[in-house]
Amino acid sequence: MMAKPYQRIPIQECGEPLVPIPLNQFAVVDPHPYAVLGAPYGERSPYYVREGVLRALLQAQAHLQEQKPGWQIQIFDAYRPIAVQQFMVDYTYEQLLAAWQSDHPAGQTPPKEKLRQKVYQFWAAPSDDIATPPPHSTGAAIDITLVNELQRVVDMGAAIDEISERSYPNYFADKPDGKLFHQHRTLLSEAMQAVGFRQHPNEWWHFSLGDQMWAWLGITDSDPDGVARYGRAE
Repeated sequence: MMAKPYQRIPIQECGEPLVPIPLNQFAVVDPHPYAVLGAPYGERSPYYVREGVLRALLQAQAHLQEQKPGWQIQIFDAYRPIAVQQFMVDYTYEQLLAAWQSDHPAGQTPPKEKLRQKVYQFWAAPSDDIATPPPHSTGAAIDITLVNELQRVVDMGAAIDEISERSYPNYFADKPDGKLFHQHRTLLSEAMQAVGFRQHPNEWWHFSLGDQMWAWLGITDSDPDGVARYGRAE
């Protein structure tokens, strides 16, 4: 598996602690979707982020509510230990493999490497190398969506974690039947980016602040030296 470009970004760990997300101030997916599958969180709560990330997340929700009173950010997932990242990569691969097998004659050899590559388009490798931590294992990445003033989940046109091109943030930008989905995605993205978050290129739901991907996405000709401030959280 090839390294992803953001993994070349150096990390200068700032030492900021993981802190609990105040779930009474956000909407939240409950029970936690990966814990239900058996992901090995142990005593670790998935609803943790770095202190600075939480401050920005609260600001993002305030920005959202200026545009849409009563709407909230819904927390789907946040901090992941490496063991959880490994579990979800394996689970996603098994799901893709099962779907392939159901669509092909028994005995036909599945393209396992191709399926794994598809997994890694959306999931970071569960690396133990402190120089290349998965974004969620830093406490700097968060998966979110929106709920409206009636606490109903806003339709984004594709589910969180869907392995398809529909997950790309701008997939519906030029689709005549996807105008509303694109508007909703843009609303979420603008609220997050207004306070410093950056969006995963392949995932409408994934935002980060301070990790390697965030630094890599911020590189420009005038600022070519990206540095992450959050490494793997212990």
